[in-house]
Amino acid sequence: MSELLLELFSEEIPARMQKRAGEDLVRLVTDALKQAGVEGKNARAYTTPRRLALVIDGLPEKTPDVKEERKGPKVGAPQQAIDGFLRAAGLSSIEEATVQEDKKGAFYVAVTEKKGRATADVIAEIVPAIARAFPWPKSMRWGSGTLRWVRPLHSILCILGGKVVPFEVDGIKSGDKTRGHRFMSSAEFAVKDFTDYDMKLFDAKVVLDPAKRANFIHEGAKALASAEGLTLVEDEALLHEVAGLVEWPVPLMGFIDDEFMSVPQEVLTSTMRANQKYFALHDAHGKLAPRFIVVANLEAEDGGKAIVNGNERVLRARFADARFLWDQDRKQTLTSRLPKLQEVVFHAKLGTVHDKAMRIGKLAEALAPFVPGADAEKARVAGELAKADLTSQMVYEFPELQGLMGAYYARNDGLGDDIADAIAEHYSPLGPSDDVPSTPLGKVVALADKIDTLAGFWAIDEKPTGSKDPYALRRAALGVIRVALETNIRLSLSQVFYEAVKSHGEVGDAAIQRWFGEGRKNVTARDSLDSAFNAVRVSGLLDFFRERLKQQLRDRGARHDLVDAVFALEGQDDLVLIVKRVEALSDFLSTEDGANLLAGYKRAVNILRIEEKKDGTSYDAAPDAKLLAEPEEKALAAAIETAAKDAKAAVAKEDFAAAMSALANLRAPVDAFFDKVTVNADDAAVRANRLKLLAQIRAALHEVADFSKVEG
Repeated sequence: MSELLLELFSEEIPARMQKRAGEDLVRLVTDALKQAGVEGKNARAYTTPRRLALVIDGLPEKTPDVKEERKGPKVGAPQQAIDGFLRAAGLSSIEEATVQEDKKGAFYVAVTEKKGRATADVIAEIVPAIARAFPWPKSMRWGSGTLRWVRPLHSILCILGGKVVPFEVDGIKSGDKTRGHRFMSSAEFAVKDFTDYDMKLFDAKVVLDPAKRANFIHEGAKALASAEGLTLVEDEALLHEVAGLVEWPVPLMGFIDDEFMSVPQEVLTSTMRANQKYFALHDAHGKLAPRFIVVANLEAEDGGKAIVNGNERVLRARFADARFLWDQDRKQTLTSRLPKLQEVVFHAKLGTVHDKAMRIGKLAEALAPFVPGADAEKARVAGELAKADLTSQMVYEFPELQGLMGAYYARNDGLGDDIADAIAEHYSPLGPSDDVPSTPLGKVVALADKIDTLAGFWAIDEKPTGSKDPYALRRAALGVIRVALETNIRLSLSQVFYEAVKSHGEVGDAAIQRWFGEGRKNVTARDSLDSAFNAVRVSGLLDFFRERLKQQLRDRGARHDLVDAVFALEGQDDLVLIVKRVEALSDFLSTEDGANLLAGYKRAVNILRIEEKKDGTSYDAAPDAKLLAEPEEKALAAAIETAAKDAKAAVAKEDFAAAMSALANLRAPVDAFFDKVTVNADDAAVRANRLKLLAQIRAALHEVADFSKVEG
């Protein structure tokens, strides 16, 4: 067994492309080897700014011998068929074929054996092909060659079992030599295997493994910070990006002039991160410290003083620009910026960002009473101003600061911390790991923004399809769910959404008319809660939220069928209430009474479905007490009446555990009924009465959930 070591050495590969390139190299080479009948072990890639390396252990010396059999015509077949078989199989005469028999008789078989090829020969074929077709996001040509690579390719190292695998790619011949650091290493050097390669690269001031480079940067930066009594601001994405920019990382600390510390720390941090790839530091109070970490790519003779001085000068110019933008932006109030939002199109069919801001303000004002501590008037103001910072120069320069800059400008305008915090928080949560808004106004404006977005795109029928979601509507729905559930906000989703759709003017009216046309007939009370629920149900939004809620609850271990069972009930659109029902239902079904009652329910429903279809009628009417003859059916009727009454009362109090407990009392009467009573009695009236009794079981359980949706 042999080790393959492959290195493609080039000019600097962009950091953002390195990880994917390593994965692609492993996949392409291993797939090509597998197709040739060769499989190795522990294939892994390593990347630095100037090299893409691959190591595969345990490769055989040659591909396996292959024996192939080609079935031919029957013995005694016409000569024309035999001649065609010989040509296809590459045989000169029929005597070279063997004869085999099966139940249909004797037939000719051509047996050919292909000897295995040297693995080195296979590699010499596949590497040039992979190099020419490598899937770089962007590539280039240089000189007079035809090869396209991310940056000019200089050399190829390819060793199998200690020997060079000879091939050529666009005039570049493979060999056993590589180079170390661009500045701190001298000429190229030869290597024998991966261990030798890794050690010699390290001696030549190249840390091959990007994970090790990231660790050196992290530990070095933390040590520098600790020596000054500071704390490194953790930034994993930046850490891995910087690790892709250097081959020999040397963290150094620089100073920030005090004159810039009055600029918002998020601005300073974004400037350092986005433009210069510097790491920020915090002081003992968690504030931005007037220091930064820059990672050099060499060990300077002066200990890095010149490098630090140069970076300080560059950062000083960057911060001066940022301070200028900050000073200029504060000359205008957020309110004065609102007219400029009329020049920014939100969507061609949904108007401008100014239109959206006005809708958010109106909706936030309507939602405020549902959130304890939220003032309706302040909610309206915060909603209308939430997008105003989009016209600021600072947000134009640093789009990731939208919302945060709005909060700074709001405080500068004297609008107060509550409105400022709401503006800062209204985009949250941006993802599953992001926190939901912590302030009452922040929750209100965040809900209003996301609901308005969903309402608008639903109104123009721009919904997510498959894996495509260009307007991030799934994220918006998950944001609504998280804000509602994690802060216990009680809302009628249908009513809120219905009002949000109507606020879109003609677009909203057209959508509502369309949904009413597709839904239940004779809906006249257009503004009633029932009408709103019907319209939203027809629009598909409730189904959309149901699927997102399943996704959200999956991490809690909730069953998807229980979510369906609760959503199936008419009028269920309060997310908090739905989750409470799901949790109570889950607890109930995990008990013996719950499992057995579910089995009894399914038996009753199956009988009902068959008999109602056969009879062409429904048995939902109340049973006639005079026709209840058997003690078990009398006991069941009495138990259903009591359980349904108690369950309904418990549901009205939102005590779903008590509702389930009431239904649990049906378990024994249901079991006894099916053990002792024949539903399809000879007497038609008795049979119909017993079917009505089964329908009462169904109705009683549907007080808390549609048990037909429950699996098992």
